[in-house]
Amino acid sequence: MNYQWYPGHMTKARRMMQENIKLIDLVIELVDARIPISSRNPDIDELGKGKSRIILLNKSDLADPVWNKKWVEYFSNQGMGVLEINSRTGMGIKSIQGLVQEVCKEKIERDRKRGIVNRPVRAMVVGIPNVGKSTFINSFAGKACAKTGNKPGVTKGKQWIRLNKGLELLDTPGILWPKFEDQQVGMRLAFIGSMNDEILIPDELACDLIGAIKELYPKALQERYEADPAGKPIEILEAVAESRKCYAKGEQLDLGKAAGILIDDFRSGKLGRITLERI
Repeated sequence: MNYQWYPGHMTKARRMMQENIKLIDLVIELVDARIPISSRNPDIDELGKGKSRIILLNKSDLADPVWNKKWVEYFSNQGMGVLEINSRTGMGIKSIQGLVQEVCKEKIERDRKRGIVNRPVRAMVVGIPNVGKSTFINSFAGKACAKTGNKPGVTKGKQWIRLNKGLELLDTPGILWPKFEDQQVGMRLAFIGSMNDEILIPDELACDLIGAIKELYPKALQERYEADPAGKPIEILEAVAESRKCYAKGEQLDLGKAAGILIDDFRSGKLGRITLERI
């Protein structure tokens, strides 16, 4: 299966971000902690050149805690502010304000020397579709400011949100990039739901996901579905169908239904805390 998705509205969104970057002091980029590199839009580095940067490892509750720490260290070594967060529960959210002050201290000091006091830091919140930006903004603001949804493409336009006298956020739509040079990246984005599921083939996606999980966390498949982790991905998918009683007509296994269950189990954390990308 070819993994590619770049609907027309993303071109417009990218142009809007380019137009607004001159107003911005700080770029806050949300990534999915399970795939921290694949869930970074490479265009953001170009767009945010010369700006202070914060990386938020969102959905860190779904990722392997050992690897969360390694990824925090990795991004810190690149000179970025970085935190593990969980937008849904609010874990890590209270630490962000202090981190903003820390990474923007030179800008705040420059303003002070010019006699400009209390000018808020203006931050652009960026990330790929379905990484949890709107949930993050609502959690950070302590109120519903942004529309949320568990499918990509809920946020359509830009939106300024004043959090407090020291910080303003510009919410932006989730955007991918026009072509995935590495199909592994596209595949991982499909795993976490950052592409439109309707353009994907569920049983092929599930077999690719099984292949990735069995290499790194073979026991996860064994414990949840009583599947032999040494089996081929299609054999493990058949075991999922059997364990979840997914039958079509007669005794025929419904692999499409089993694929949907497996993908949902991974996305919701029912297979355990899994990080699919390693340094």
